[in-house]
Parts: sequence; structure tokens; C-alpha cells
Amino acid sequence: MRKLFVIGIGAGDPDQVTVRAVKAMRQVDVFFVIGKKGDGTQELVDVRAAILAEHATQPHTVVEIADPPRDRTVPGSGADAAYQGAVTDWHEARAELLERAFAETDGVGGILVWGDPSLYDSTLRIVERVLRRARIHFDYEVIPGITSVQALAAAHRMVLHEIGEPLHITTGRKLRDDGLAAGQSTLVMLDADCSFTHIPGDDIHIWWGAYLGMPDETIIEGPLRAVEHAITARRTELRQSKGWIMDIYLLRRGR
Repeated sequence: MRKLFVIGIGAGDPDQVTVRAVKAMRQVDVFFVIGKKGDGTQELVDVRAAILAEHATQPHTVVEIADPPRDRTVPGSGADAAYQGAVTDWHEARAELLERAFAETDGVGGILVWGDPSLYDSTLRIVERVLRRARIHFDYEVIPGITSVQALAAAHRMVLHEIGEPLHITTGRKLRDDGLAAGQSTLVMLDADCSFTHIPGDDIHIWWGAYLGMPDETIIEGPLRAVEHAITARRTELRQSKGWIMDIYLLRRGR
């Protein structure tokens, strides 16, 4: 493989694909897709296929790679050795599969990444891992994309932080471990357990969104204690009906 494009394709709306991403897609000969089998995310597969059908107008092929299993039973946070080890093993397995696929490609490769490759995505780490093996050599370029963070702000017509104040971005796991950051708006991703229900206080406001940018986009906003049960109920309903869910939310005190 001569070159690889790592392309951010937005949070789910095909119209979020940037002009730069389209230009990159039109240079790709082979798209590599790492996917989980039987995880109920056919809708995501269909969106990706629609994006390629609309924008990748040149002849190309799609190579599907089954995502290796990851040990999700290991407790702890990103700073814990056991958790880090489980993630590292998973990245190594992914790198092995991608290296094999890259080695069989004569031309330009591409990987489509939901949102942006720089935020809670492992693609760039895995590509670097492949290069460190030094068995194959290629150049790669990163194309930024619209994230669910931006899509949440747009859906709620809001600014993510107060005037001159920082924005704290974290995960549901870290929110449970560390609590709400003092004096900061906190943006929470990768939360499978509705961790906001464990945060004490009656002065917290929440802006929540699921399937952002997609036809089933759902948003709820209000004082946390007043709407938390509505969010958890709606989230459960959506996940049961679709078989999967991607959601994100912002928390802020003193509203």
C-alpha cells in the first residue's frame, strides 16, 4: 500500500461529510472496514455504504475485517494497569489484522471513522502500531470530521462552555470514578450505564442526545433530577427497538 487516508465522516448525517473528506475518498482504491459481527448496527453499515455510493464515485473495493474480541470484564479506569492491558491486547489484535490487509493492497487505502479520528477512537493508535512493526511501509493522512460533540451542541442550539471557562470531556467510567469536574461544563461520552444518575446535586442541568445526525435523532434537556428518569427510560426503549445506541450528554452546575 502506498498511502492510507484515515477519514472522519461525521456523527451519522451523510451531509456532515466535508469536501476534503470527499476529495480523499475519491483517491482511495480499497476501503478497510473493521466491524463487529451480529451487534445490531446494520444501520451504521448502511449509512457508511450510502456515503461511499454518493461520494466514492471511482472504482474501489471494500475489505471487511471482523473486529477481534476485547475483554470488557476488566474493571477500572484508563489509568489502571489491567484496563490498559486489555485495551493494548485489543489494539495489538486489530493491528495484526490490518497489517495483513494492508500488505495485500497495491494502491491507496482508506478507513472511514465515525466522527473524528482524534476523539475517543483507536484508529490512529493502531495505524501507528502497524508502522512500528516495520514490516510494511506507507504514508498516511488524517482527514478531520464532525464529532458527536459538535452535533450535540448544534441539536441543542447551545455553546458547550460558559464564557471564558474550560470544557471537560470525559467518559461515563471516569465520571463515575471522579465525579463532576468543579466549575466546568462536563461533556460525557461512551457511557453505557447512565452514569449521570449517580452524580449528586439538585443544581445540575443536562443536555442529552442519541443517534445525533441520524433520522432517529433524539434529544432531551432540562434539570438533571427532573429529566434523568425520562432519559434512562427513553434510552432503554431506543436501544431495545434498534439493538444499539450511541449517545452523549453535557452536564453543568448552577443553571
